[in-house]
Amino acid sequence: MTELENRPAHLAWHETMEMHELVVAQTNALKKLRFFSEAINDNTLQKLYVQTIGDLEKNLNDILAFYPEAPRAKLDAANLPFDDAFYAGELLACSKILIKTYASAITETATPSLKDTFVSHLNNAIKLHTKVFNYMHQHGMYPAYHLEQLLENDVTLVKGAL
Repeated sequence: MTELENRPAHLAWHETMEMHELVVAQTNALKKLRFFSEAINDNTLQKLYVQTIGDLEKNLNDILAFYPEAPRAKLDAANLPFDDAFYAGELLACSKILIKTYASAITETATPSLKDTFVSHLNNAIKLHTKVFNYMHQHGMYPAYHLEQLLENDVTLVKGAL
């Protein structure tokens, strides 16, 4: 038997979490692009938005097909205040993007004063992430320690976006 034939009948925890991050980011992007697309006047740009929205819808449906393979005992119904959870999730995603972008930029920066500025900004983004995560966790919007609920929340959000 090969190594792959001996694998558990579920996804690995780390790939499940990456899948979760992709679903959340694309769900939020889909909602924003749908909203923004109504204001676009240029036909070419409008077509790009329509194509991107279609691509995101396909991506989300493709990824959702893997959710039954996620490691969990069962899915519980989520009762999230959608609007607040969505807006808080946007702040959390923003802070993650800032953290990753500043961390990368720091490794490419040679000018000491610019590097110091980037480090200061990175530390602020980390503080923002902590505050937003704590807010979401305290309000039941980000059940980080309960994978089953986290994945069910993803499914609910995707269905609402689709």
